Amino acid sequence: MTKCFQEKLGQGGYGSVYKGKLRSGTHVAVKLLEKSGTNGQDFMNEIATIGRIHHVNVVKLVGYCAERSKRALVFDFMPNGSLEKYLFNQEKIDFLNWDRKFDIAVGVARGIEYLHRGCDIQILHFDIKPHNVLLDDNFIPKISNFGLAKYFSTEKNCVTLTAARGTIGYVAPELINRSIGAVSYKADVYSFGMLLMEMVGLKRDSIGNNGDSSKYFPYWIYDHFNQGTYIEMGNVDENDITRKVVRKMTIVALWCIQMRPDDRPSMNKVLEMLEGDVERLQIPEYPS
Repeated sequence: MTKCFQEKLGQGGYGSVYKGKLRSGTHVAVKLLEKSGTNGQDFMNEIATIGRIHHVNVVKLVGYCAERSKRALVFDFMPNGSLEKYLFNQEKIDFLNWDRKFDIAVGVARGIEYLHRGCDIQILHFDIKPHNVLLDDNFIPKISNFGLAKYFSTEKNCVTLTAARGTIGYVAPELINRSIGAVSYKADVYSFGMLLMEMVGLKRDSIGNNGDSSKYFPYWIYDHFNQGTYIEMGNVDENDITRKVVRKMTIVALWCIQMRPDDRPSMNKVLEMLEGDVERLQIPEYPS
């Protein structure tokens, strides 16, 4: 179906992704996994997890291959690629206006909320980041890459992990230091908050320009909010509605990236905040 892997779509730590075409004419993405020391455990984990998920904001598994040493996952093809390509590419960032960015943020939040509460099991993704958010031809976001996912009983409030998992910059602090709090679905909430920060496009270099380069990033945002200073956020126009969207996404992100898991909202509450009136949103207290 890939015609000997002719068209490569991307590469990651897991392996490579190629474009394919089924006999029916449907285009697919074939994720060919490289050999790993896990003896196919990540592969079976992804099949077991994603095979039972059916949601508009989660990528659909079409099929898989497990023949001798070969491991492949077959997904619906997403014509617009990953969110990461638009956030970190100056030429493509203009494709995402603020209305579209907001819709993507809400879609990702709905996908995560479904994983946490919408299935007969609780699915923790543990790797929410722009690279793992795919966009279809209408820019509807689909959460992908369940290689690090774990699933648990919906009655379980915390989980036990033998090692940290996730991507630095998005991984929740309790996964690095267990004394901060128990590991739970709140780890995905933290990662979503960091994803929102990326989507808002807060410029880290502006911290250095103000002599605050050593300040912890969330603290810097708090200080600007409390001083009533408007944060430089890339190509934000003077439109008042746009500014409200940016402010809303930033405040929700601040709630999500609270250091203590207990201080973070559930994804259900995150959706309420995103879909509610920005004037009713309270900025969380400055962390100690």
